[in-house]
Amino acid sequence: MKRKIIEIDKSKCDGCGLCADACHEGAIGVVEGKAALLRDDYCDGLGNCLPVCPTGAIGFVEREAMEYDEGAAKTNRKNTAQAGGCPGSNAHSIERTAINAPAENDAAASELQQWPVQIKLVPLIATYFNGASLLIAADCAAYARAGFHSEFMRGKVTLIGCPKLDGVDYSEKLAEIISKNNIKSLTIVRMEVPCCGGIEHAAVTALKNSGKFIPWRVVTLETNGAIKEGL
Repeated sequence: MKRKIIEIDKSKCDGCGLCADACHEGAIGVVEGKAALLRDDYCDGLGNCLPVCPTGAIGFVEREAMEYDEGAAKTNRKNTAQAGGCPGSNAHSIERTAINAPAENDAAASELQQWPVQIKLVPLIATYFNGASLLIAADCAAYARAGFHSEFMRGKVTLIGCPKLDGVDYSEKLAEIISKNNIKSLTIVRMEVPCCGGIEHAAVTALKNSGKFIPWRVVTLETNGAIKEGL
């Protein structure tokens, strides 16, 4: 259908994130340092984002677009729990220079490839997801396992969370990330404690619901950091 919908001029956008905070439907996210319309059917076309934009990067156009889906927009806003204008939630890749590039077999060097890393803050669509090997990990895992960066994070896009503390079911958001991006493999790293089963369940459920068939594995760590064998 043809309808009025927002359009973002990326050449004017400074990535402040104020528009994402003003959008009650969660239709806007900050991706690679620029505001982006995440999905047409999340945008109601009312333009609450326009007056808060300090650079005039947002306007209206009339074009073919999916019909606004109020139910989907509300679900998206709840599940993504976007941090809005917080600069800490701005999505971007991390370029490793000669100064900060990890040396081979250097467990002390950072292997983080993108920001943010929290499942609740990461956008549904980002360029760094294209062709990525995805690591979904319990946030305790990196503290328990000394070589976590070199063993698990190297060459992967890393998402972390704790379903017990966050109090959310990540499965719907993870399913959208897997279905909307070209993810080539999935690794799940969890702790042996029972409450950590929530992150494994969410990731496996998301993979099934995404309709994608990609290689995946689960690694369980003991509380002392050792990999639990025989699973």
